[in-house]
Amino acid sequence: MFKILALLIGVAIAALLLYAASRPDRFHVERSATIQASAERLHPLINDLQRFNTWNPYARKDPAMQGRYSGPTAGPGAVYEFQGNKEVGKGRIGITASSAPSSVTMQLDMFEPFEGHNVVTFSLVPEGEATRVTWAMDGPSPFVARLIGVFMNMDQMIGRDFEAGLSYLQSLAEKPAAS
Repeated sequence: MFKILALLIGVAIAALLLYAASRPDRFHVERSATIQASAERLHPLINDLQRFNTWNPYARKDPAMQGRYSGPTAGPGAVYEFQGNKEVGKGRIGITASSAPSSVTMQLDMFEPFEGHNVVTFSLVPEGEATRVTWAMDGPSPFVARLIGVFMNMDQMIGRDFEAGLSYLQSLAEKPAAS
């Protein structure tokens, strides 16, 4: 009886590992929101990392997060290194490309709690008097991430943060300008 149970457990574990190994080795998460503001108004809120961190949901997850800016204030070469609680982790984000007012591309390098090297893109597309802002992240999905993904929906987890961030950006951008 014990041998049969051990064999069944072994087969189940092997099936789980094979299933995880068969999942895609890259991931893509994307969320969009239509914001009642021009792309010209929105682009600087993304392209300047200090302004970005006023609405970035990850910066809000740890009010005691430690960070250091380097490079130019905005645009390619702007960098933010951070270390926060377990929800934020430790990493570095830097702007690698910017095309005002339509896009910003960033490199996100995470060191803790898991190592990851991902590309983050923001696309801004005018829609009448509003702008469709799309926040996307792409990167490799190593075996451990694919195994975790069997039990946790990473698209939903990251997507929820992107949705919150876009909502914060919307609130900030749609505020009337102070006179």
